Amino acid sequence: MTRVWQWNRPVTVREVLEDLQQERSIAYTTVMTVMDNLHQKGWVRREVEGRAYRYTAVSTRAAYAAALMNEAWSKSDNPAAALVAFFGMMSSEQRQSLEDAMRLVRRDRPEGDRPEGDRPEEAASEEADTEAISTETETVSNEGPGVQDREEPEVPEEQGVFEEPDEGADAGRESGR
Repeated sequence: MTRVWQWNRPVTVREVLEDLQQERSIAYTTVMTVMDNLHQKGWVRREVEGRAYRYTAVSTRAAYAAALMNEAWSKSDNPAAALVAFFGMMSSEQRQSLEDAMRLVRRDRPEGDRPEGDRPEEAASEEADTEAISTETETVSNEGPGVQDREEPEVPEEQGVFEEPDEGADAGRESGR
C-alpha cells in the first residue's frame, strides 16, 4: 500500500516490482499475490489494461491513519485520559497541525451544531491557516477497508489469481512450482 499511496495513481504489478527491487530481491509472483490480496480485501480497485491490471488505492493514507487512531481511541476505557496522554506525546508542530485541523472541522460544521464563539465569520479569518489541511482532506475517501478489516496478506490458492504477463527471470520460478 505504501507504494500505491506514494504514487497516487494507478500502478501495475510490474511497476511495484521494479520499485521494490531497488531495495531488495523479490519475485514477480509475490508482488502479484499481494496486490491480488489487497484487491480481495477492498484496499485497492483494479481495472484491466491490455493484459495487465492497474491498481488504485480505495482510500488515502490519511484516512487509514485516522481509522487507526479512531480504533485505538474507541477501545480505551477512559477516552479523555487517552487523548490527554496522546496530546502530551505530540511535538509542537503536531499540536499546531491538530489546532489547524480543529479549526477546519469547526468551520465545516453546520451552523446549528456550532457552539457559541464558533461562528462562520470567525472561521473565515482562519481559512488561510487550514488551506493545506483542506487540500489533504478533500481526497480522503470514506470507502474502503476499516481498521477492523486489516489483516496481513495471505498467499491465496493458485486458482483465480489473474496472471500478468511475466517477463524475464520470474518465468522460470513460476514453472518450477
